[in-house]
Amino acid sequence: MRFFLAAALMLAPPAARAEAPVLTVLAYDSFVSEWGPGPAITAGFEAVCGCRLRIIGAGDGAALLARARLEGGRGAADVVVGLDSNLVAAARESGLFAPHGVTAALDLPVAWSDPDFLPFDWGWFAFVHDRTRLADPPGGFEALGQSDLRIIVQDPRSSTPGLGLVMWVEAAHGPRAAEIWAALADNIVTVTPGWSEAYGLFLEGEADMVLSYTTSPAYHLIAEGDDTKAAAPFAEGHYLQIEVAGVLEGSDSPDLARAFLDYLVSEAAQAVIPETNWMYPAVTPAAGLPAGFETLHRPERSLYLDPAEAEALRGPAVMRWRDALSR
Repeated sequence: MRFFLAAALMLAPPAARAEAPVLTVLAYDSFVSEWGPGPAITAGFEAVCGCRLRIIGAGDGAALLARARLEGGRGAADVVVGLDSNLVAAARESGLFAPHGVTAALDLPVAWSDPDFLPFDWGWFAFVHDRTRLADPPGGFEALGQSDLRIIVQDPRSSTPGLGLVMWVEAAHGPRAAEIWAALADNIVTVTPGWSEAYGLFLEGEADMVLSYTTSPAYHLIAEGDDTKAAAPFAEGHYLQIEVAGVLEGSDSPDLARAFLDYLVSEAAQAVIPETNWMYPAVTPAAGLPAGFETLHRPERSLYLDPAEAEALRGPAVMRWRDALSR
């Protein structure tokens, strides 16, 4: 293992080594689930760290920051996994996170250099549909708003995909964002707290489309042999999400926490991401991406707001979304 893990083990007192220190990680629910990356990453890290890894589900991505703030750095957690680029500025301003010190050759669509937040995967948001039920999906937000299709989205106040959607509308349509939301309001049949609930309702037939990722169809294709799910290409482009992890300033095991982030971008952990989190890994494994990923829609135009831009827009964007849905 690399520097941080070696340092953590050397600095641990004899009693701590004998009792196996516990590292606690807050993550979103789908990360922790039995089909998510949590179990494999736990087994892999425990095999090399001489510790026990405890990953706790704390709702969807945006809820993680709220929980960290509520605990004010006094909680038992050492690491947060699952914030994203839209929340990085707010997370930094909270003063709850420490520099991670990890270096990695990241494979991201945009340049990334941040001392506090380390990317572990990325993807583009998209509306997913079943081709057997919707053969000709709308090709953009305006066409979707003019249709009678039923969609399910996530709440931007608790969910990083939900927040990504309001940023997508802002990045694509700017001053017309309120107009776009007014047209979409009648299409939205349900707003869920997180991604898992939304996608589950879509699979149960509760809507024609659901906010998810361009990579979501890979799960159905690879894990189920089902090629009926697809991401609808939007002419205005698709918004990019970069998911990050950070070490909490109040961690009792900062070296072990940094060792975990080091492991998170290692070959072993990154190879797990595509077929468990169903996202693109932040560091492409030596073997490449699994067969089936080459069939996914790759947007010609990638939309992205850097953390400072996203933070400036977040409040007004969420207000425009809320106002449209409350009418």
